[in-house]
Amino acid sequence: MSRSQYSRLYRFRSALFSAPRRPRRPRHPLLRLALGVVGIGLLLALLFVGVFVGAAMLAGGLLWRLWARRNTPVVARNRDINGDFRVVGKAQLPMAH
Repeated sequence: MSRSQYSRLYRFRSALFSAPRRPRRPRHPLLRLALGVVGIGLLLALLFVGVFVGAAMLAGGLLWRLWARRNTPVVARNRDINGDFRVVGKAQLPMAH
């Protein structure tokens, strides 16, 4: 392959594979400004929605917990266990008395 054929082939391959990776910005300044504003607006909208969805999920979880706790009897809420206990252990363990 000659040098000129190689350079044409290289230019063709680089143009073919680099174009999808690098989107071109518009040259018109007003269009550039408009697309920038649209991009910033989209980012702010996603941030706004994300914050409120997260807050709604937290509030929903708290309400779910309060609702579930309301339906349990008072005796079940008490975490104390009354009774007689003894430690059961194996003889080969040093601290099992």
